[in-house]
Amino acid sequence: MKIFRQDEQVFSDIFGIKMASLEAFPDVDRHGFAFGIIAAGEATDFHRHDECEAFTILQGSGILEADDGATAPVNQGDFIAAPPFEKHVLRNTGDTPLVFATVYWRDGATTAEATKASAPQADTHPPCFVFSTPPTPNGDLHLGHLSGPYFGADVFTRFQKLLGRQAFHITGSDDFQSYVIARGKQMNKTPQEVADYYASEIQDTLALLDVHLDQFTISSHAPGYQEGLKRFFNRLIASGQIKKTLQPAAFDPETNQYLYECDISGRCPTCGSGTGGNICEECGQPNLAYDLIAPVSKISGGHPITAQCARYAIDLSAFSPAILEPLKEFKAAPRILSLATKVLDRDETTIPITHPQPWGVTTDDPEIPEQVIWAWPEMSYGFLYGIEAVGKKVGQNWDALSPDDNWRFVHFFGYDNSFYHAILYPALYKAAFPDWAPKIDYQVNEFYCLGGEKFSTSRRRAVWGKEVLSEETVDCVRFHLALTRGEVERTNFSIEALRSTNTHLIETWQAWLNQLGQTVSRKYAGVTPDAGDWSLDHKAFLRTLEACRTEVSALYTSEGFSLNQVGRAINQLVEDTTRFVAAQSHLTEDDAFADRARTTVALQLAAALLLADLTAPLMPRFSAALRAGLGCDPLETWPQVVELLPVGNRIDLADRRFFSPEIGNREFDMDRTDAA
Repeated sequence: MKIFRQDEQVFSDIFGIKMASLEAFPDVDRHGFAFGIIAAGEATDFHRHDECEAFTILQGSGILEADDGATAPVNQGDFIAAPPFEKHVLRNTGDTPLVFATVYWRDGATTAEATKASAPQADTHPPCFVFSTPPTPNGDLHLGHLSGPYFGADVFTRFQKLLGRQAFHITGSDDFQSYVIARGKQMNKTPQEVADYYASEIQDTLALLDVHLDQFTISSHAPGYQEGLKRFFNRLIASGQIKKTLQPAAFDPETNQYLYECDISGRCPTCGSGTGGNICEECGQPNLAYDLIAPVSKISGGHPITAQCARYAIDLSAFSPAILEPLKEFKAAPRILSLATKVLDRDETTIPITHPQPWGVTTDDPEIPEQVIWAWPEMSYGFLYGIEAVGKKVGQNWDALSPDDNWRFVHFFGYDNSFYHAILYPALYKAAFPDWAPKIDYQVNEFYCLGGEKFSTSRRRAVWGKEVLSEETVDCVRFHLALTRGEVERTNFSIEALRSTNTHLIETWQAWLNQLGQTVSRKYAGVTPDAGDWSLDHKAFLRTLEACRTEVSALYTSEGFSLNQVGRAINQLVEDTTRFVAAQSHLTEDDAFADRARTTVALQLAAALLLADLTAPLMPRFSAALRAGLGCDPLETWPQVVELLPVGNRIDLADRRFFSPEIGNREFDMDRTDAA
C-alpha cells in the first residue's frame, strides 16, 4: 500500500496551476493520478483534453466553469466528473488555497462518442455572421481571390442554412484603400470612379461563381456608413487606449509624400522577404513602412526619408488576452495562433490606425484634417455595419454599435490578412466595447498560385473569374477549386488541371448517372423501383453511404471545415458507387436474381440522392439539377440519415447533361488585363 502526502510531493506548472503527478499504479498506463493546488484568486487555464477526468475537492472552495458557459460553486468534499473535450476552468474564489485530487484515464469508446457531440444538428442556434474579407476595388476578382474567402464563406453559409440556422454571408467593397488611389493614377480616373467600376465588376464575378451574399456594403456609398464609422472611431478614442502618438514614418525624398502600403517597397524587417508597406504577405507580420530593409519609394524611386508623424495608434500588447483567448477557445489555425504570439512578443507593438491620405473617412480631429481612418481597422466597423444592414432586411433590430454576446462570427480570409482579422480587430473591439465577449472562428486559406507564383491583381497576372465562369462551367470550377484551393499550404492552379477535372466529371460522374437513368428507364419504366432482396454486400454499401454522409457533414462544420477533403470524399462516393455497380453487374440481367437487382438499383438511386445532397453547399446548380432528375425538389434541409429514394419517383437521368465540355474547348489568355 502507498500513501501520498501532499506536503511531500514535487509540484510543477500544468494548466496554469501547481500539479503533482502520483505514480499510484505505474504498471497501469491508462490511468493518471495527481494533486492540484490553486492559489487564492487564481484559476486553471482554459483547457480541453481527451481523457475522462474525475476529481474531488480536498480543501477550499471555488467556481467550476463548464463548456456551455454554466458555472457552479464547488466546496470541500464535492466530486466532479468531466467527460472528454469538455472545457472546464476551476477558479479559487476563497482566501485559502484550493486543493484537489484527480484521476484521469483514456477510454476510446467514450472519447469517440464525445467527438460526435460536435456533429451538426438543426436547432435554434444564435445568428451566425460569416465574413469574407471585402475585396479592394482596384481590379476584378481572379481565381486566387475566388478560391479563398468568397468561395469558402459561400459554402459554409449554405451549409449552415441547410441546418436551419440563421447564417448570413457579409462582405463588401473596400473602397478607401490606398491601392484604389494608385489604380486611379494608372487609369487616369478618380478613386471614386475606380471604386465604383470595380465594385460592380466584383459583384458580377461573385454572382458568376454562384456566391450568394446577404449583404454587400459599398463603403463609399452605403447609407450612414461613414457617420457610423466616425462614431465607432470616437468610441475608440474615448476608451483612452487609442491615442494620438508621435512616431517615425516614411516620406518620399523628393515630394515629401507620406509613404505606406503600395507607395513603398523593400524587404520585411521580420523575415527578409520582399514586401510592401504595413504587412508582409509571406510571414504575415506587420511593419511600419519606415522600418523596411532597403526601402524604395514608389513615387520617385528614391530612398525614403524618416520623419516624425502624429497619428492615432493602438498598442496591441495591452490587448493580449482579448487577442489570444479567442484563438485558443474557438476555431483558429495553429499558424494564426503562432503569428499572434510572435506579434505580441515584438519590442514594438504600437500600430498606427490613421494615415495621411486624400481618399477616405477623416477623423474629427481638427489637428490632423488630412488623415483618414486606415481602411483595415475601418473594416472592423464595416462588419458590424453589415450586421445592422442585414438586420433591417430580416426584421431584426441589430445595432452596429451595440454588439450582442449572442452573435457568432466566422471570418474567412487569406493568411496575408491574418494580422488584421485575428489580431487587430479583437483589440479594436475590446477597446470600443469592453464588456463584449465576441465568439469568433477563423477560417484561413493559403495562397493559390499560378505557375508557381502568386496571382497578382496589381501586376495583372491572373486567370480572371470571368474568363472561366458561366452557367455551363460554374459547377466544374467550384468542384475544382474545392479540390485544389490552398488550405494548409500553397497550391497551384493550372488550366490543364481544370480541364482534367471537367473530363473526370463528364466521364465518371455524368456517365454513371446517365447509365443509371438508362437502367431505370429500360427495366423499371422510368420510375424508382422498391428494394427487394438484400445481400450482405448491399448492407455494406449502405454503411459506406452513411459513413460518407457523416464524414462530409463534419467537414462542412466550422470545426472541421475543409473543402479539399469534402471534394475528395464526394468524389470517393462516386468511385465507391461505380465499383459497387461493377461488382453487382454479374447478376443484373439474371432473372433468378431480379429481387437483388432491384436492391442494387435502389441503392444506386440512394447514392445519387446522397450525391445531390452532399453537393448542395458546394455545387448548388448540379445538386438542384440532379435532384430534379431524381424527381425531387431542391434540398431544403440537411440529411440526417441516408434514405432510399421514394418508390415511384419519375427518374430523368438518361440524357441529362450536368457538365459541359466548354472549358476543354476554351482558350485562356493569362496576360489579359481587366481594365475598364
